[in-house]
Amino acid sequence: MGYRAELDDLSRNRNAYALALSASMGSIFYGWDIGLIGGVLSLASFKQYFGIDQMSATAQANLDGNIVSILQAGCFFGALSTVYTSGRFGRKNLLIVSGLIYLIGSIIQTVSGIGGSQVVALRVLYFSRFLGGFGLGMSTALIPSYVSECTPKAIRGRCTGLIQASNNMGMMLSFWVNYGSSLHVPSGQLQWRMPFAVQVIPGVLFVLFMLPQPESPRWLVEQERYDEAAKSLAYAARSSVDDEDVVAILEEIKGDLAGRQRTSIWKQFRMMGESRTTALRSFIPSFVMLCQQWTGTNAINYFSPQIFAGLGITGVSSGLFATGVYGVVKVVAVTTIVIFAVERMGRKMCLLIGGLGQGFMMLWIGGYSAVHPQTTIVAASYVSIVAVYLYAVFYCIGFGPIPWIVAGEVAPNHVRTAAMSLAIGVNWLFSFTISRVTPNMLEEITYGTFLLFGLCCMLMSALVYFCLPETKGYALEDIRFLFEKDMMVRALEDAPGGRIFLGGRRSTPVAEMKKAVTDDTAVLRSSDEKITEERRVEAV
Repeated sequence: MGYRAELDDLSRNRNAYALALSASMGSIFYGWDIGLIGGVLSLASFKQYFGIDQMSATAQANLDGNIVSILQAGCFFGALSTVYTSGRFGRKNLLIVSGLIYLIGSIIQTVSGIGGSQVVALRVLYFSRFLGGFGLGMSTALIPSYVSECTPKAIRGRCTGLIQASNNMGMMLSFWVNYGSSLHVPSGQLQWRMPFAVQVIPGVLFVLFMLPQPESPRWLVEQERYDEAAKSLAYAARSSVDDEDVVAILEEIKGDLAGRQRTSIWKQFRMMGESRTTALRSFIPSFVMLCQQWTGTNAINYFSPQIFAGLGITGVSSGLFATGVYGVVKVVAVTTIVIFAVERMGRKMCLLIGGLGQGFMMLWIGGYSAVHPQTTIVAASYVSIVAVYLYAVFYCIGFGPIPWIVAGEVAPNHVRTAAMSLAIGVNWLFSFTISRVTPNMLEEITYGTFLLFGLCCMLMSALVYFCLPETKGYALEDIRFLFEKDMMVRALEDAPGGRIFLGGRRSTPVAEMKKAVTDDTAVLRSSDEKITEERRVEAV
């Protein structure tokens, strides 16, 4: 697709892109906190205010882990809260509520400790990070479903990928705010309070941008509000409610949800096991989110200043500058991938390239740290610093944006709320676990931390190669056919060189499976109409 074609696509689908960008603002404050807290923890003014500089190295590592991970704990419970509330109140309304909760938590973080002792200040900081995390967890659980349900299939991957692009944008901005604060704000309370205060801005923008957006058409169909669903589809497609494509999509959604409208959340959890296909599709979103965390990305995101120090970059400002460059690399990489690659290369190829690249970079960093534990600069130190930046690039190719896309696409429509809430809960549970143990791992097993994550990346790439079919180009209502029959055969057909493992075996084409279902439905409808007519004649 050329430059002019890209502009035409942007113009034609500008409503869908505006919707995706508005929702993705919620991911900006997710990334903002990830980048913010690692830099704040490295500031001497923050350590002095909370008495951290008087603690032993082990106690400091524990406290750092607590301050970081308490937000993930809030995110975990926030994500789980949407299990019930999103099905009852809708995606859009809860997204706005999540933004308001995040804002309250951010404001309390900014003023924590004013007029109180160190002990009280730390308690307020814990509470406010948990509260902000609760709102953050709600938004991250809802945004992938909302965007994938509202946008056309031709650009769905790109729109959902904006979630990760926005995440990295927030992370980059917070890195540079930390760097500017350390460089230009005198050491004192304002130096560490200012980054907390600035994170209010993306929260306000998110709430304002979401107000004019429509509700999810699939949620509206679940509530049997068909006219509003048609308007929502028409808005995203920039057409009328009578447009053939809008009517066809609405009928597909109705057919997919037939008999399942207003399904309670607990019934959705039970329905996740109604068949092998549904169970598999409900499991995959949680699996890809787990994989995202075990690439080790948050180990670098939260503690990058400490990691750069271990590679020889000394001084707080120098470490924050290197971290800021890391953020820029991620933004450029993920934006390029979302715009140009995710709809061309497909989800599977992006995951393979990204996962293998991340694995090799982590193994290099671990190997370097093992043979050169000193913080003195040698030639290989520069290679290792580049490896950290390349790790960011590979993350943005694969396990950064793609799990959000795959999760939003694969989750079955009729149990989407339960499946996505569970997936985001898993994401935050392991984000909490990794952010809590990483400072201790870096303190106790040092280079083994990177070797562990590197091996995890390799293992997850192998699972993607053999087990995950490509989902690019399929309507949400058609993705079920990828998992109903010949799933691993289809996955190997979609993998580079995968056909050598298949011999002569081939999967059944999706179009053929869809036609068979359509024919069976037509036969059943014809039979029902015939029986109804016979009964009418008999009654006469």
